Amino acid sequence: MSYDLEQENKEILARYKDLISNTYRTLDEENNKLIRKAFDIALDAHKDQRRKTGEPYIYHPIAVAKIVATEIGLGATSIACALLHDVIEDSDYTYDDLKKIFGEKIADIVNGLTKISIMNHQNISVQSENYRKLLLTLSEDFRVILIKIADRLHNMRTLQSMAPDKQKKIASETVYIYAPLAHRLGLYNIKSELEDLSLKYNNPEVYNEITSKLELAKENRERYIEEFKKEVSEKLKEEGLNFTIKGRAKAISSIYRKMLKQGVTFEEVFDNYAIRIIYKSDAKNEKFLAWKIYSIVTDVYHSNPSRMRDWITQPRSTGYESLHLTVLGPDKKWIEVQIRSERMDEIAEKGVAAHYKYKEGYKQSSEDRNFEKWVTEIREVLEQQQNLTTSELLDNIKLNLYSKEVFVFTPKGEIKILPTNATALDFAFSVHSDLGMKCLGAKINGKLVPISYKLQNGDQVEILSSQNQKPKSDWLEFVVTSKAKSKIKSYLNSQKNQLVDDGKEILQRKLRHAKINFNDEEVNKLQKFFNLKTSQELFLKFQSNELDASSLRKYIESKNVFNNLLSRFRKSPTKAQHIEEPKQQNLDMIVFGKDEEKLNYSYAKCCTVIPGDKIFGFITISEGIKVHSDNCPNAINLRAQYDYRVIPAKWVNEESFKNRVKIEIEGLDRMGMINDITTVISGSMGMDMKSMSIESNDGVFTGSINLEVKNKSQLEQTFKKLKDINGVSRVRRLQS
Repeated sequence: MSYDLEQENKEILARYKDLISNTYRTLDEENNKLIRKAFDIALDAHKDQRRKTGEPYIYHPIAVAKIVATEIGLGATSIACALLHDVIEDSDYTYDDLKKIFGEKIADIVNGLTKISIMNHQNISVQSENYRKLLLTLSEDFRVILIKIADRLHNMRTLQSMAPDKQKKIASETVYIYAPLAHRLGLYNIKSELEDLSLKYNNPEVYNEITSKLELAKENRERYIEEFKKEVSEKLKEEGLNFTIKGRAKAISSIYRKMLKQGVTFEEVFDNYAIRIIYKSDAKNEKFLAWKIYSIVTDVYHSNPSRMRDWITQPRSTGYESLHLTVLGPDKKWIEVQIRSERMDEIAEKGVAAHYKYKEGYKQSSEDRNFEKWVTEIREVLEQQQNLTTSELLDNIKLNLYSKEVFVFTPKGEIKILPTNATALDFAFSVHSDLGMKCLGAKINGKLVPISYKLQNGDQVEILSSQNQKPKSDWLEFVVTSKAKSKIKSYLNSQKNQLVDDGKEILQRKLRHAKINFNDEEVNKLQKFFNLKTSQELFLKFQSNELDASSLRKYIESKNVFNNLLSRFRKSPTKAQHIEEPKQQNLDMIVFGKDEEKLNYSYAKCCTVIPGDKIFGFITISEGIKVHSDNCPNAINLRAQYDYRVIPAKWVNEESFKNRVKIEIEGLDRMGMINDITTVISGSMGMDMKSMSIESNDGVFTGSINLEVKNKSQLEQTFKKLKDINGVSRVRRLQS
């Protein structure tokens, strides 16, 4: 393929000029020289490289640098690192070369980005290993993470050039790892875009449906916002306030989550857009003006007190500040209103990066401390990683990424921020690990409570401890913070390891007396005989005396019986030949992989699969290939953590297959409704109805029906006919 190199060089230069002329932070001459030097090195390093789209590769680092400069809002060092982020990996330039040219700081950041990138290209057994190493870089220099998020955002924006299976893998990893990190770093716009783009590739039908409906509703939304502006602006101007009012549609992924959580259609999601009032203020009057605007808005429109959120008096641990209220606006529709100063808005848009700009004159120190505390906790959990599986590590860390918060006080009146549902024991661990280990109970507002007490906003907490107290396994049932979980598990594991060693010695001794060799093969046979999952369980049962000498005698007797049977088959092999192989199931329905192979498979129990559904295979360790629907609730986690075990799958002979599907139907009850429903299902659609349950309450009915379905097309036609029945308001398929 031939390329117009002269035109491409002009475009590269234009993109570079656009980058340096639109930065969030002001650049001086020295900054511009640094960025230019980085651009020249990147241009040289990538001169012969192209992206899958055919474009010059340098377009990618320029785009990443622009996200870093404008959307995240970092300075010259980070912009330079973004331009250089693929140089070590993709060219002859080394870490030492960059260190000589730019110094140690930039070389270290680029090297950190290179390590993450190399991990992503290697087929590491579990994707969460990447996440573990990604988090390790966080506590060294969080700019590595911010640039990596920018890199991932640009990759997601240009994902259409990748193969479909790669798209799903990258999209799943993005929503599983990078969106929560962006959220925790205060990058709410980027977090929303990452989630939306992930939905676009993981569930394109839903994404396209919501996008088109938002576009259709755009005119009504704009009219509604103009009416709100008109009524509120006059009152705000009378008070001499300097402000802007703007409306925005909620994120597509956020709307979809509400549809799933509440079991409603797009039209039934009442707050799919919000209004933001942004005002100018100095540091002294900032809080006062927010409440003044709140008072004016609630004079014009009735508010819903239960949906009021004050993130100004006590900012979230991400640094986010805003006053949220829900009011009955024009047309008597509920709408969320966010009130924030220009400074608060910048922090909401730029996250941790905006903190640099507002160090003086504003009370930012507590939010900075919260962020530093979170980073320290991440480091502590990672230091305990030898006692955690990767999936446990992921669960622990993710608890502290998206969780909402509760604010409590120490006996001295200091504020501590913990996740919602945190207990007195979580509080004890947040103060000090030793205090958590020895926690007996707590006094909440002077009243004695157990360690499992769930903290409420405003509680004053005093921890009671004892030198004799030790962590117990049931503590894990109610703690929610990653620090508490990891410390308790670490202690319990160390205790368990000692018991396992003791049990192993006991078993070795008993086998020696029975003149049986202790080896891996024998341990596996013992494990299977006693129906235990691991050798650890086996050793623990001998340590606790649940298994003893008499148990071992039964095993030895069974060994003798088995050996006798085996010897009989060896003597008369013809008898063994009469044992019939179980009949293979019809393997023509689904084929796997690029070569469309016929392989043994079974259907996963976590979702209902019917022919016509988009599907994939997942290779399990003990149960062979399991077939899942693309919409399976576990699909994202499987693709993100175990992508190397995901195998493409497609239907071949779907008409020969039937599967049971559960549907939910509701509407206004009337005479003949059940007859109309059964006529559609059994009559016009000729489907086999296995069970039906209908309940009617005050003229409204809800029902669930189990059907035998041939394929997705048949199910969709049935839905259409059911929705046409007079009085039926909603029909939906339930994932089992």
